[in-house]
Amino acid sequence: MNCCNSYPFRPVSLYTKTPTCMPLHIDVGETQADLSDVFPDGECEEEKSGDFYNTPASPITVPYCPRPPSTGSQKSPRARRQRTTSINQSSKKTSAESMIRTPHRTIYTAGRPPWYNTAGQQVEPFVIGICGGSASGKTTVAAKIIEYLGVPWVTLLSMDSFYKVLNEKQHEQSARNEYNFDHPDAFDFELLRETLERLKEGRKVEVPIYNFLTHSRETRTKTMYGANVIIFEGILTFYNQEVLNLLDMKIFVDTDPDVRLARRLRRDISQRGRDLEGVLKQYTSMVQPSFNHYIAPLMAHADIIVPRGGENEVAIQLIVQHVHRQLQLRGFKLREELAQTQNYVGEPRPNTVRLLPTSPQVRGLHTFIRNKDTPRDEFIFYSKRLIRLVIEYTLSLMNFTERTVETPQGVSYKGKRMGTNKICGVSILRAGETMEQAFSDVCKDIRIGKILIQTNFNTGEPELFYLRLPKDIKDYKVILMDATVATGAAAMMAIRVLLDHDVAESNILIVSLLMAESGVHSIAYAFPEVQIVTTAIDPEINDKFYVLPGIGNFGDRYFGTEPSDEC
Repeated sequence: MNCCNSYPFRPVSLYTKTPTCMPLHIDVGETQADLSDVFPDGECEEEKSGDFYNTPASPITVPYCPRPPSTGSQKSPRARRQRTTSINQSSKKTSAESMIRTPHRTIYTAGRPPWYNTAGQQVEPFVIGICGGSASGKTTVAAKIIEYLGVPWVTLLSMDSFYKVLNEKQHEQSARNEYNFDHPDAFDFELLRETLERLKEGRKVEVPIYNFLTHSRETRTKTMYGANVIIFEGILTFYNQEVLNLLDMKIFVDTDPDVRLARRLRRDISQRGRDLEGVLKQYTSMVQPSFNHYIAPLMAHADIIVPRGGENEVAIQLIVQHVHRQLQLRGFKLREELAQTQNYVGEPRPNTVRLLPTSPQVRGLHTFIRNKDTPRDEFIFYSKRLIRLVIEYTLSLMNFTERTVETPQGVSYKGKRMGTNKICGVSILRAGETMEQAFSDVCKDIRIGKILIQTNFNTGEPELFYLRLPKDIKDYKVILMDATVATGAAAMMAIRVLLDHDVAESNILIVSLLMAESGVHSIAYAFPEVQIVTTAIDPEINDKFYVLPGIGNFGDRYFGTEPSDEC
């Protein structure tokens, strides 16, 4: 739909003098840590085959001592691994400081804070639309906004990805520089709208990759997921009314036509393999007329008009300040709110809770792992036994069908068989990783994904750093594993990630060794169809978010990373 004729409000035009800026020098060498133990550069076969989604990435970790020690855990005489944690200071970092690139992955030094409230409801990301003529500097403006925002969780979506696939006749026109790529009919607005809507809903999307040399879409796509800010840029960003309605801020980049022509000549000749005569023919016969007829009138929809594109530092800084204010207004203090919820002791437990039947064996195992004097090797041994029991119990909750087999003696036996073979595990790193082996032992050839969530000790909030999930995870029953659940903040974040990847809520089971009563109720309230499986539920948590009576910090005791007395 052409929305050029509406004029909802008067845009702000930022015609400002560009200030002189000193170059910014950033040395990230000292911030890098050795991550090879957790995320080795060697990719597994499933990753190489493209069966997994990998999103950036593992955190940069630094030694941290002041954290309060886990309640009563026994220090192990074995060699101690150095304890690491993340300290997010993303509000003070540029994008260069927040990101380090290696040959195999992008490493963020700042995680994604919660993007939902205690009810599991999402906060919509802030969507910025950038419109302007061809080669006006839209991408440069978008890159500058990302740089100055200093927020790693930003998605940049280009309208260039949504060109329609050309038919044979159109290919012939394109070869003669007679096909108008600047006309609205050249774009797949339906796919564009669907993609932007899913991103705004916080869901994972597959964005097509358009090849400008062959004028076709490549077979591979680009996976996008997770954003506090979405920037959508293109020549006709404001053209479709449905797309326009999705934008929270609308920016028009106004650049001199001669400058745009010079940039287009350089780009099309050097990057897209076209000759000078063809580029000039296309520009004079199609590009400039399309700008005058379709693009220039869209300036009426802009909230802000930015002349000179990326050179206008003052305009970009004002835009960034506004976006920061909007992000602050949309933020949540999730863990604090969860910890301050009402006392659930004595209230009926949700009907989605499944507690491992109590037996002398189970109580005996709990006695070992709860005892602060239990040595680390015994703590690991008895934890593994309890993990195996709860995993076996979780699998018994699956649907089973009747199955008749013939025994070696030629006699029929009526038994049971699990109703589905589409089960995968997802561990919440790092404590959830301790449950992977037991899951693999009882489920042959099981696929296991990973989600890394760490607590930011400056804010107390959980933050998402990394995820690796099977690409077809939406078709699976997912067993989400974490050793302990206190407030439920990390578990809720992991569940929200799975939902954003189109996993049905009823197909998720959260499995843990120990949970707090408040965490159980928080998860059940936010996600009433998620099944909750555990071996024990303790009544409360303390002001440091430890479960009481509890088992201390499970990850520290298992991996031998309790804070040292020397720190």
